[in-house]
Order: sequence, then structure tokens, then C-alpha cells
Amino acid sequence: MSKMTYKGYTARVEFDESDEIFVGRVLGIHAIVGFHGETVAGLRKDFEAAIDFLIEDCKARGVEPEKPASGKLMLRVPPEVHSAALIAAQASGTSLNQWAVKVLNEAARA
Repeated sequence: MSKMTYKGYTARVEFDESDEIFVGRVLGIHAIVGFHGETVAGLRKDFEAAIDFLIEDCKARGVEPEKPASGKLMLRVPPEVHSAALIAAQASGTSLNQWAVKVLNEAARA
């Protein structure tokens, strides 16, 4: 899987061998936003046009465009996981929030 980003939105990109085109879908939002192109340049152009359309459509309807993430994350974990994470954070000299950001960032980049 490959990714593209534009104006804070990220899309997954794949090659459809049967149709011989690149296809993509925007990730992290409820709306289904897809795009395609026969070349990488065409794919990029269609992706950017799709995001620009999403933003303009929201503006025309008087609503805020959905962003992929707010920066707030609520997790429900078993108490033993919570305790282990808290101990790991304290052992590293950071808050649980700082520790979780570091661990989640490392996991997401893996």
C-alpha cells in the first residue's frame, strides 16, 4: 500500500491490474472519497480535485469539513494494561499522555 497526502488528508493508493489504473481512497473520515488515474500525475490531480471538492461542498452547505483526527483519543483498556502503561511512562520520566503519544507514533510508523 502506498499513501498520498494533501491539505491534511491521507489516502491509500493501489494499482488495479485488471483495469490498469491507480485507485485511491481517503482514509480517516466517514465520507467515502475515491479517485483514480492512469498515471501518477493523473492520480495526484484527481486526488487533489477530490479533496478540493470535499472542502468546497462543505463550505457551500455551511458545514465544517471533517478532519481525519481531532487530536483527542479516548481508549478503554483493561486495568492491567492501564497500570503497565502508567508504570512504563513513569519509569521513562514522562506523563502517560506523552508516553502514549511516543508509543503510538512509533507503532503507526512501523
